[in-house]
Amino acid sequence: MYEELLNSLLKGELSLHRLDSLVGDSNKATYLRREYLERKLNLKLEKIASSILDFNEVIGRNCENTIGAVQVPLGVAGPLLVRGEYAKGEYYVPLATTEGALVASINRGCKAITLSGGASATKVISDYMARAPVFKLGSLEDALKFVKWVKDNFQLIKEVAESTTRYGRLLSIKPYLIGRYVWLRMLFSTGDAMGMNMVTIASQKAVELMEREFPGVKCVSLSGNMCVDKKPAFLNELEGRGKSVISEALVKEDVVREVLKASPEAIVEVNIVKNLLGSARAGSLSFNAHFANIIAAVFLATGQDLAQVVESSMGYTWVELRGGDLYVSVTLPSLEVGTVGGGTRLPTQREALEIMGCYGPGDPPGSNARKFAEIVASAVLAGELSLLAALSAGHLARAHERLGRGKA
Repeated sequence: MYEELLNSLLKGELSLHRLDSLVGDSNKATYLRREYLERKLNLKLEKIASSILDFNEVIGRNCENTIGAVQVPLGVAGPLLVRGEYAKGEYYVPLATTEGALVASINRGCKAITLSGGASATKVISDYMARAPVFKLGSLEDALKFVKWVKDNFQLIKEVAESTTRYGRLLSIKPYLIGRYVWLRMLFSTGDAMGMNMVTIASQKAVELMEREFPGVKCVSLSGNMCVDKKPAFLNELEGRGKSVISEALVKEDVVREVLKASPEAIVEVNIVKNLLGSARAGSLSFNAHFANIIAAVFLATGQDLAQVVESSMGYTWVELRGGDLYVSVTLPSLEVGTVGGGTRLPTQREALEIMGCYGPGDPPGSNARKFAEIVASAVLAGELSLLAALSAGHLARAHERLGRGKA
């Protein structure tokens, strides 16, 4: 049977995506797709074949047309002392990356922060996921009437949207108009899930209600790009999406000099000239050194939506002198993370979350995801502090040569 299927694939008589249903076992279908590529391309995919995944659990949830898995080195930074509302204690942060020196740098920042009493205040200041369908009306007058109808019927819309989910709750709907087009930015609380799928399904039900009940309205697209998902945007920086988180620490002068091998004054100057002036001169949407480095490594390790690194890594770093000590804070307006659903259920990603005590639903709902967000923000704080110190002391190139080029 397998040879017949492979011959059909090689002749172009059978599509790769049909194998799962034809064979009835996605592990076998994964093998067949890989074998097909090996024969067609005359190569061996032995390393891609090496995987602990059960593809019957993956298909329909995480990936399609599977051929195996890739492996990325996984490091850990810590202990990192966090004094948050949900995250309280010392944590080890798993980081998946191929960039030499990154984990070592974050680890150094963790040490400096922990020796100084920890990330002294870390707080999720807002928490919601957005979806923004866009509608077409006959005229501006019709558009304004539609906006009023939505406001007057919010409770009905909320009831219909929430009928699709156990944990999702519609918090508000904010309209935006351009001519006769209306965007409705619908904000939901989503428990411990990142919630993009949850709010998409709920919004679809709400849209169906609106089209059914309001004459002449037509949904042009369920996503009208004012959500804003997987794109950098001022709207997310100003109003937030996912978790808006702030983390701060007061790093002692002796720790700055002994652990970070830098002076507080020099770190302040680098932050002003690089993160503020340099970013402004470049027209950047956010003002930080390398939020994306830490966010991407944590997302990859813990099964988050990797494309949401784009908006999750927007934010601001602030540094100032407090006597001889160094105050540092990071603000992440749009950190989109969850501890249930998506890639979090995959075996290695689940274990990475378990390292931080963050896997699964929290009690009360949402508390685990907020705990995770506070840990991530504190890790970003550590990464920013360490990189600014390395730049101020002229150590960056040497560290990358030693840890990124194997010249230890």
